[in-house]
Amino acid sequence: MRNRYRRGPLIAAGVLMGAGLGGFADGILFHQILQLHNMLSGRIPVTDLVSAKINMAWDGFFHASVWLMTCIGLGMLFRAGGRADVPWSGRMFLGSLSMGWGLFNLIEGVIDHLVLGIHHVVEYAPNHLPADIAFLAFGAILLTGGWLLVRAGGFRLEPGGEAPGGETRLAV
Repeated sequence: MRNRYRRGPLIAAGVLMGAGLGGFADGILFHQILQLHNMLSGRIPVTDLVSAKINMAWDGFFHASVWLMTCIGLGMLFRAGGRADVPWSGRMFLGSLSMGWGLFNLIEGVIDHLVLGIHHVVEYAPNHLPADIAFLAFGAILLTGGWLLVRAGGFRLEPGGEAPGGETRLAV
């Protein structure tokens, strides 16, 4: 019976939404509230109004892209919700959100912090590496924890629920 159902649409929606929401958490916390770095502060340090405006514009492009990711993930979730073959599991969805955030941290951290050096978690510290490694470690923890939740995210039959066509609908 389990093979008749597709977990992929729920997981894909969660991963994309998790990546977008993880990007928002990064941008809001590190870029705006704590002001530890900006999108290009490793290449264009914020030393005057012009460099601040350039960094602010690139932070805006970053936020627009993670907003778009989140919106696409939300659309995917809405479509998955209308499918009778997609099981609903809170653990599976929460795990996929965590996986998405972890993937965001790992991909963004490796590319932007380590490879390109366009910014670091704490840009103006004498040694960038400890905070960058902590950021990557947090991403690995989120990814691993999310994967474990997805694997444990069994689903149960909704009491008395039937999907269109007479199939039993699955619930959280």
